[in-house]
Amino acid sequence: MSPFVRPVFAETLRYLEDNGQVATVKSLETLFANVIRAVVAFVWVVLFIMLIVSGFTFLLSGGDAKRLEKARGTLTSALAGLVIVVAAYIIILFISKFTGIDITKFVIPDSNP
Repeated sequence: MSPFVRPVFAETLRYLEDNGQVATVKSLETLFANVIRAVVAFVWVVLFIMLIVSGFTFLLSGGDAKRLEKARGTLTSALAGLVIVVAAYIIILFISKFTGIDITKFVIPDSNP
């Protein structure tokens, strides 16, 4: 390699390190928070869709017992999912309140004192 050619990658890496933009173990905090946020959003979207589908199935069943039972099953599953999600959130808040530890935030402690 010629001494007149600057290694672009090394220079870019040095710039990012100087500005604190290089991925480190602390970046897992952000990744974990984003994954949890995406999963919770997905759960709420699926719950909403299940409620809409069961409502339309009820409306369009035309008195057919089989379709009414299918709609009732879908509605029951959606409501059970809602109860589970809300109960999990309440349990997390309950544990956080009584232990004094905020378990809703994922934090990796620094290794440097």
